Amino acid sequence: MEHVAFLLNGTQVQVTDAPTRTLLDYLRETRGLCGTKEGCNEGDCGACTVMVTDEGGARALNACILFLPQLHGKSVRTVEGLTGPNGEPHPVQTTMITHHGSQCGFCTPGFVVSMAVAHLNGDKDHDTTLAGNLCRCTGYAPIIRAAEAAEAAPVPDWLQSSFISAQVLSGDRGQTAPGAFRPTTVDELAILYAAHPDATLIAGATDVGLWVTKQLRDLSPVVFLNGVNDLQTIARVQDRLRVGAGVTITDLMAAIKPLHPSFAELLRRYASVQVRNAATIGGNIANGSPIGDGPPALIALGATLHLRQGITRREMPLEAFFLDYRKQDRLPGEFVEAITIPTEAPTLRCYKISKRFDQDISAVCGCFNITTERGIVTAARIAFGGMAGIPKRATSVENALIGQPWTLPTITTATAAFATDFQPLTDMRASAAYRLTVAENLLSRYFHDLAGTPTNVLEVQP
Repeated sequence: MEHVAFLLNGTQVQVTDAPTRTLLDYLRETRGLCGTKEGCNEGDCGACTVMVTDEGGARALNACILFLPQLHGKSVRTVEGLTGPNGEPHPVQTTMITHHGSQCGFCTPGFVVSMAVAHLNGDKDHDTTLAGNLCRCTGYAPIIRAAEAAEAAPVPDWLQSSFISAQVLSGDRGQTAPGAFRPTTVDELAILYAAHPDATLIAGATDVGLWVTKQLRDLSPVVFLNGVNDLQTIARVQDRLRVGAGVTITDLMAAIKPLHPSFAELLRRYASVQVRNAATIGGNIANGSPIGDGPPALIALGATLHLRQGITRREMPLEAFFLDYRKQDRLPGEFVEAITIPTEAPTLRCYKISKRFDQDISAVCGCFNITTERGIVTAARIAFGGMAGIPKRATSVENALIGQPWTLPTITTATAAFATDFQPLTDMRASAAYRLTVAENLLSRYFHDLAGTPTNVLEVQP
């Protein structure tokens, strides 16, 4: 692929820029579309939100950490593209004016685009859809009222048109620029990565994007994974769910909600809608972050990780993949291909502790999956993030529980084992003592949760 082609506000464009140039930079500096704002430049504030549409539908994404090759064959609409051909405002633009949803106005374009995507998709959970858009002066009440007021309005005709033209995908594939590749099958990816083991794999770019915008790093060579459809599938195989590494957090959340609602709720608090729409579960795992929210839940479920290097495949328990801080059991040219998780785990519970409820990094993330028979603990899988340099099982706590009656005295005795399993660090999010105390308390919370006692701060009544 010698160029990247996509629709921008309904008009086809072709770009030959550097493969790690962001959409935000292109919109503002090349196209003069300055309605898309640069705020945090790391995917946190939502001021740069754009609408991206493909065969999977319309999504809100952060333009500041979205690289141009990720847009090939898609449609992009900025706030300028929400109005009609004769300047007709979008319904959410009208209601934002009516309900006084803007003061300084810097955040307003991002809010409007997020609201327009939700309006197009019929999504009325405004607290969730707008959690990734930060406002410092207006306050959320009038903005939420504006979103609610627009619900009954029909989707404008100009947003219902086809997202793609035949010319956009006219045989373009493969290399975007020297040192940049876009494979279309997992087999092609395996060959490319084996030949270029030093390449940077880019899926959603929600983490890698910051290497460019904040660290100004040259990532070449790069391999874009968004064209590898093989990695974006979810399949049920008997009593397990096989999830491709390229599945987004949004799609994973929808697939597991009927099976593991507590895990799905944890993922709902994973960053924001814009980030979840881009971030992949494979990237969340391969990143190796000790505070990633996905691995603790997957470890507690007993997930199996599938790796591939060339034609060689191997698998391992997910907890075995994490060796040390930012160090994983992954060979040169080897990549995460999929993960399989059990479909049954009725006692799985996941708890995220952070300073903010929405869009915050965990201080502690604890996931519990304990089995009892006739009141005796017969199996236990407990995993934490934020308690060590890697996502880690609490094996000493598990051993202290197994074979014991499932009672509060057993819980009290077992909590002492947390100090054996973990020696957490003190950082800006929490002290070591706080983290240990929280871990101990989460085990007690889990006991009461299974007993039917309300434990969620959103559910407890005075």
